[in-house]
Amino acid sequence: MKEERSLSLLQLMVNEGLVPSLEEEENRKTVIEKLKQIVVAWVKRVAWQRRLPKQDIAVTSATLLTYGSYGLGVHGSESDIDALCVGPYFATMLKVLVVPENLDILNPVFLRDIDETGWKSLSRVLANTQICRLVPDLKKFQSMLRCVKFWAKRRGVYGNLNGFLGGIHLAILAAFVCQCDPFVGLSALISHFFKKFAFWPWPRPVELQDETLHPTLNPTETRLYMPIRLPFSSYEYCHSNITKSTFYKIRTEFLRGHNLTKDLLKFDFDWHNVLEPFPYTKKYAWFLKIFLSASKQDELGDWVGWIKSRFCCLLFKLEEVQGLCDPNPAEYIDVNIADPHVIF
Repeated sequence: MKEERSLSLLQLMVNEGLVPSLEEEENRKTVIEKLKQIVVAWVKRVAWQRRLPKQDIAVTSATLLTYGSYGLGVHGSESDIDALCVGPYFATMLKVLVVPENLDILNPVFLRDIDETGWKSLSRVLANTQICRLVPDLKKFQSMLRCVKFWAKRRGVYGNLNGFLGGIHLAILAAFVCQCDPFVGLSALISHFFKKFAFWPWPRPVELQDETLHPTLNPTETRLYMPIRLPFSSYEYCHSNITKSTFYKIRTEFLRGHNLTKDLLKFDFDWHNVLEPFPYTKKYAWFLKIFLSASKQDELGDWVGWIKSRFCCLLFKLEEVQGLCDPNPAEYIDVNIADPHVIF
């Protein structure tokens, strides 16, 4: 029965378009390969402009590292590709002449003497690499994370800018459950995920098991509602915008998920109930609508980015006035309006 529940969940993911087709996968690989060629050509041009010796120009190289949902292998049909260009010292911040295509980013040689900007750029790649290394079964982890992200989006608890859980937060939480229960199937992992975090004693940090690291107490973690440690560091934590209101909403949704999945073998169990979209209009009577418009689509993109980066400040102010605020991460378009616009 549990195996049947796992298969029905996987099929649901396919039906929802969360698993890209083989053709889409090939397109992505082609794009990444073309981008790598552009990066290598750029590095060699910079080497020539800097008047490096011919033998150095011949061997110098660069590469492209993917991270985010694509790097973890949990991207969907509509997902973008997060990529980081890594080049030699004369073009970027790494103190090497040659960057191999199959770069091991955890190799201390490449991490030596990197400044703060370089470290920030590499942090997401390092996190992805460590997560994939530490989970006992990568394919099972990928299926689980795909499901968990879909649940978070459906229930309105996904999106770091809105004060909820971002992709990296969910990836570490899912990897943690995979480490705790390495031998159970997909449906049981999802059930254990909800149970684990519905009753987790926050603000106790969530940390992946890694024998190479010895976590140390970071004073900043006590100020976070849900501290989640980055898997490549013994003291750094995921950046978080979680507020009092969004923390309450996340906890409520964990508990709801637990109540719906604690008995997977019930005859009337249905994943659609777990993944039902959050009913904002039934739940609330008062809404704040933010309408953004611009004369050109390009201008709208910059405008939306600027506004989104300030959502957290708005949340804190609304909490001061209202006590509770539940931001809806979805973006809407009004078909009756011609100008480029977006509604929150």
